[in-house]
Amino acid sequence: MGVIYVDADACPVKAEVEAVATRHRIQAYMVSNGGLRPSRNPLVEMVFVPDGPDVADMWIAERAKAGDVVVTNDIPLAAKCVEAGARVLRPDGEALTAVNIGNVLATRDLMTDLRAADPFRQGGGRPFSKADRSRFSNALEAAMRAAAKEVSDGG
Repeated sequence: MGVIYVDADACPVKAEVEAVATRHRIQAYMVSNGGLRPSRNPLVEMVFVPDGPDVADMWIAERAKAGDVVVTNDIPLAAKCVEAGARVLRPDGEALTAVNIGNVLATRDLMTDLRAADPFRQGGGRPFSKADRSRFSNALEAAMRAAAKEVSDGG
């Protein structure tokens, strides 16, 4: 069985990850550049990386592999982890896979261009809901079972 990597800065589902990691007895790494309260759970390791652009993302991308689950909203990081064979979930439970990551990257780039072209464009997503939290927990459970099966089947 692999591990869980969490791009933990501004991640709203850290408690859910900890609960699933505990239930499956699997190591979870909460990666950030500081400001997070350490967990007392021996299965949850806080990894504090230096300040800098994408340092936490690089730390995760260098380690993620088949059998691991990565939790992130960062699309370029997700693409690297999908390419490495890891299962990737967004905090709302959406799975990012080899099938959909190209479209998700293209949409991200389009939205970046639109925001740059219209500096008065107000944005931001909808608020994170209880339904998102529940959908994430269910998706993480399913990803953990699938990753465990993948590892036991030999990859």
